[in-house]
Amino acid sequence: MNQTDRQAAIARHLDSAGACSYEELAALFGVSEMTIRRDGDKLLQQRSAIKTLGGLQTAHALRHLYESDVQQRLPLHRREKELIAVEAVGQIQPSQTIFLDGSTTCLVLARHVGREPQGTTVVTHSALICLEFGPAARRTVLSLGGQFDPASACFVGPTAEEAARRFFVDIAFFSTKGFLPQEGTFESSIATFRIKQIIAEQANRVVLLADHSKFGQRALCKVLNIEQIDEVITDRPPLPADLAILHDRGVAVRTATEIRPAEEATCHAS
Repeated sequence: MNQTDRQAAIARHLDSAGACSYEELAALFGVSEMTIRRDGDKLLQQRSAIKTLGGLQTAHALRHLYESDVQQRLPLHRREKELIAVEAVGQIQPSQTIFLDGSTTCLVLARHVGREPQGTTVVTHSALICLEFGPAARRTVLSLGGQFDPASACFVGPTAEEAARRFFVDIAFFSTKGFLPQEGTFESSIATFRIKQIIAEQANRVVLLADHSKFGQRALCKVLNIEQIDEVITDRPPLPADLAILHDRGVAVRTATEIRPAEEATCHAS
């Protein structure tokens, strides 16, 4: 395959897959990563692709499929995130090791984990979650390190992915941009979703924290298959059809209960 044909094939593959790393594209087309990077530069000039950290993504996706900046997402569905976090923290045992992704839902969960008795070990690639525990953290907090991605406030890239492969956690807590019960989870940030894929393969349990707005939504790239998810915690009962699909696939569903006034006062005191 000559250079022109390969570049056209890369563009078609990106339109189909949404996004790919340079490493994946190099393996797919049987060339070096340096060759793929040069092809990518040409596609960028032609506006046939968009550069992302560690790879390329399609230039033809609808705008709503792309990930928004973490600061824009922090105020959204705050009540729902609190409900889900309260439900999720009750499942964590003091001696367990957990993974928290860089989602705003997991950031809320980190706040609740920080109030619980010490003993839990937290693994994360999120700088914001590390800071959430503060200098007086009563637990061990391990960061994956790597290249800092300002949009997600997470450490990503090959160094972070290599570090992720060393951890076998008891529970991996993930949120998502989109969730289709018949398929799985979807994300728009190629840099962060590879970390989730690695951690999910090695976790004893995978728990998805997804408020009602995530159901029925598709984002740029498929991340987790539904078979990789052990439990979904949400703020509203799913539609009967979605619930039936999840039960059929062996996925437990937990609906967060309304926070009682005394609990709510505790949640917002800080």
